[in-house]
Amino acid sequence: MPKHIVSGLKYIAAVNLTKQGHSQREIAKALKINRSTVSHYLNGRNLSWRSIEIARIITEMCPRDFLLLTHSLTQSTEMTRTIVKTCQQRKFQGNVRNSCIGCGLCVDTCLMKAITLRDLKAHVDSEWCCGCLICVDMCPTDSIEIKEVEIDGNDRSN
Repeated sequence: MPKHIVSGLKYIAAVNLTKQGHSQREIAKALKINRSTVSHYLNGRNLSWRSIEIARIITEMCPRDFLLLTHSLTQSTEMTRTIVKTCQQRKFQGNVRNSCIGCGLCVDTCLMKAITLRDLKAHVDSEWCCGCLICVDMCPTDSIEIKEVEIDGNDRSN
């Protein structure tokens, strides 16, 4: 069953990538499947509707659960990043305060690879941040703040 759920997640990602204007070749490369499979996905063939329904439920979970469950199912950080980035509709922005000591725990735990260390300070790439807050929980100095923002970049917490 996990393989069927992963197929459902890839189906949703393929549909979203198509809506974003990507070609079947680009979609096949991003999802590590052949173009024939992409064509079948986009035409609704060779896929259980129950798998798609379960995959939709997964994409609607809180960001942490979506990320961790997808990673658990795919067993691939790269595939997880592709699916989460493609399927998540919410946007997040990270801020790192000056209290950051550059320990790198956040970098090591970020499955989305959205955090890097520069000049001994963490930096969050909001383009890749999925809002899971794992980095916030791991930071020993409470230096990381993640906020959900509107698609246009405005802070939603106001």
